Amino acid sequence: MTQKLTSTQIAWRAAQDIQDGAYVNLGIGFPEMVAKFQPPGRQAIFHTENGILGFGEAPAPGDEDWDLINAGKKAVTIKPGTAFFHHADSFAMVRGGHLDVAILGAYQVAQNGDLANWSTGPKGVPAVGGAMDLVHGAKRVAVITEHVTKDGKPKLLDACTLPLTGVGCVTRVYTSLAVVDVQDGHFVLREKLSSISMDELQSLTGATLHVDGAVAELTVPEL
Repeated sequence: MTQKLTSTQIAWRAAQDIQDGAYVNLGIGFPEMVAKFQPPGRQAIFHTENGILGFGEAPAPGDEDWDLINAGKKAVTIKPGTAFFHHADSFAMVRGGHLDVAILGAYQVAQNGDLANWSTGPKGVPAVGGAMDLVHGAKRVAVITEHVTKDGKPKLLDACTLPLTGVGCVTRVYTSLAVVDVQDGHFVLREKLSSISMDELQSLTGATLHVDGAVAELTVPEL
């Protein structure tokens, strides 16, 4: 396959679309990297399901306070204005529509915006966690993911085959090859790497990629 973006570069690209002052929840694992790449002059307010709002970056190794962790059990720092609350109140924020953006990983995304990002298989987790609440509570839901699985199968599909996290919830997908919007039940290609042709990108996508106007070049820094 052609050259592709690293996970760090995908996270960087997703961070560029977060507005200053946005209330943002980042999914456990890969999506947490997005917080490292806020553009100059912008400051998102990060939320975690276990009950912290407005926390800071990860502490230096050895400086962790393990009473201060996010939902992924990663150490965080506090800064002026950080708020702590019961996780029931945290989910009330989510379900009440008070988050501007949720950025999650995915196993599969369907062209109508359906999302599958959990599994109870041999290597799966025991439950979906807060993802089902997040994808229907946040005003905008974005996915960051490899464009294909480790064995080369498309992750962007006509329809998901795994258990759904949410129905019709995804609005944009940032992949290792492209930026794709979900619009009117279709995938609409917005950006792609210059090193990949439209035909090759389509061959790696399990649903039709529509084009609405010019497709921009997907450019990211070396990270």
